[in-house]
Amino acid sequence: MGDLCKSSLIFFSDQLLCYADILPPPQVRARIEVAVLNFIKILNSSTPEISDFSLINRRSSNSRVSRSLLTDASWIFLSHSFCTRSLMRANTAQAFVRDVVALLRCSRFSLGIMASDRGAIAGRLFLQEPGQEVVDCSTCGSSGYAISGDLNLLEKLVMKTDAHYIIVVEKHAIFQRLAEDCVYNQIPSILITAKGYPDIATRNPAGLAILCTFKYGSVGMGLEAYRYACNVKWLGLRKDDLELIPEQSFIPLKPRDLQIAKSLVSSEILQDNYKEELAVMVQSGKRAEIEALYFHGYNFLVKYIAKKIVQANYI
Repeated sequence: MGDLCKSSLIFFSDQLLCYADILPPPQVRARIEVAVLNFIKILNSSTPEISDFSLINRRSSNSRVSRSLLTDASWIFLSHSFCTRSLMRANTAQAFVRDVVALLRCSRFSLGIMASDRGAIAGRLFLQEPGQEVVDCSTCGSSGYAISGDLNLLEKLVMKTDAHYIIVVEKHAIFQRLAEDCVYNQIPSILITAKGYPDIATRNPAGLAILCTFKYGSVGMGLEAYRYACNVKWLGLRKDDLELIPEQSFIPLKPRDLQIAKSLVSSEILQDNYKEELAVMVQSGKRAEIEALYFHGYNFLVKYIAKKIVQANYI
């Protein structure tokens, strides 16, 4: 009990925290209680910091709500309009989750929110789940081994590898091709795809934007961003590779591409060599996808990646 009170006190008093903790359920509940009590006290203040709040009626008949919340009663009143608000849209649900994480300063995993199984892994890695047989990810075929969204399970995995590199691939089709060609036998590596979060597959503003999500974290993850960022490198197509792309494979930049590029260039955290790549891209008005390298043959992509890794030709 003492630890919970201490945790709640720290959470209550320190509103400058800029990270989200991974907490056990009792501490999460304690923070929720502190947040609710703080909110009710502010609403009942003679000089409330929240004004013109349409869902709040300060009539005396509502005083039982605050009395119940400030005592041991277990029932809470919610407005009908709030309870029936739709959470069916993904962006709406994400916004609510992000707000709760920011309010409670705890990760979404601590709140019991888990991502669906989306990613896949292949290559020189042996995995063993608790009570299960060892899985050799180099023999899982082109579809790879499905990555669980349960962080608790991932923490319990026993892993063994002799890989020197982890190659993150945007598109599942490219991942499958590299797995079929067993690129990890030429370069001791592990392939990972998130099926839509690129940093290797495309040379376009959107691809670079999501590379930065891997490297720096995302605004959408809020206070959790730092926890999942990693020091990735740009291995895919860059300006020096344009001579490998046939002219008919270039795609004109769309207004959305230009908007993303402008946003990235104005970012203070984006490193200078990334900005140089963007400048060349915007000046040319064209973008290219890594599939264009198949113009040189279906086995060219593996050779291209292996050569870049051996020469440390990444930024």
